[in-house]
Amino acid sequence: MPALLVVHDVDDVDLWLKSPKRKELMGPRGFTIRTFVDPTDSSRVGLIVAGATLGDFEELLKSAAAAAAMKHAGVRPDTVRVLEER
Repeated sequence: MPALLVVHDVDDVDLWLKSPKRKELMGPRGFTIRTFVDPTDSSRVGLIVAGATLGDFEELLKSAAAAAAMKHAGVRPDTVRVLEER
C-alpha cells in the first residue's frame, strides 16, 4: 500500500488536531491518516497518508474541497510538503 508523509504549518495545532475535515475529505477515498505534531515547533504538523499515491494526493490538493478543508483547519497551504514512500 502506498504511503505519503505530508508536513505543513498550521495556525493552531489544537484546532487542526480536532478538525474532522481530514477524515471527511480522505476517508471516502480509502486513505487512512495518522497525525503528528512537532514538539519543537508550535505550528508544524504532519500526516502519514496511507493508500494514496502521489498523483492521487496532488489531484486532491487541487480540489475546492481540499482548499476548504485546509482553510477550516488553519493549514497554511504554501507550507505543504509531500514526501513519497520508497
